[in-house]
Amino acid sequence: MVSRIYVEDKHKVLYCEVPKAGCSNWKRILMVLNGLAPSAYNISHDAVHYGKHLRKLDSFDLKGIHTRLNTYTKAVFVRDPMERLVSAFRDKFEHPNSYYHPVFGKAIIKKYRPNACEKAFNNGSGVKFKEFVHYLLDSHRPVGMDIHWEKVSKLCYPCLINYDFVGKFETLEEDANYFLQLIGAPKELKFPNFKDRHSSDERTSAQVVRQYLKDLTRTERQLIYDFYHLDYLMFNYTTPCFCIN
Repeated sequence: MVSRIYVEDKHKVLYCEVPKAGCSNWKRILMVLNGLAPSAYNISHDAVHYGKHLRKLDSFDLKGIHTRLNTYTKAVFVRDPMERLVSAFRDKFEHPNSYYHPVFGKAIIKKYRPNACEKAFNNGSGVKFKEFVHYLLDSHRPVGMDIHWEKVSKLCYPCLINYDFVGKFETLEEDANYFLQLIGAPKELKFPNFKDRHSSDERTSAQVVRQYLKDLTRTERQLIYDFYHLDYLMFNYTTPCFCIN
């Protein structure tokens, strides 16, 4: 339950990581708060995600976990579920990826693309969004779920962990900087606004999401909404009009 929660002891902060909702820059901020870097702007993507610089809550003993849960400021940042899903698809399947293509791509193409060519079978690239959605909605999906499109309710357990602060990606800079002020962070520390990877790509917005959803049937769009219904409900996101029209 606490395996996604990062710990910053100096300012007594617990941050639950939600991929595709600003988590890379949040980890940069935690590294600065921890004294591991002078600025959030010169920390590479690999250092953020593979550097093992930050401790997670499950690395402490039970007493340490409970003490922090009861006394630290607990934060989670969320994003509209449809936007988060499309953002994850674009990031992992529309760019070369040495993990997601062979692991997820090959399995998705094998199960959901009739008469796929041998090249697609071999490298797993070129997954279509409709195929990805079929995988997502399949109760017998050929590979498991992934944190980049898993429900926030299953990543951060907000029904069991009483978060003090829920920020939103849609107002990320404003919410993040307010949170930094709240915890007594150095005044000069501001949340970075740069895109972590594929910076030349258009950011995933409601307009971009519409372009991806137009290739789906109304039933498929509704089923995606149903899949993420708890996240919509918990975090007060409006039912998208393209699901009900």
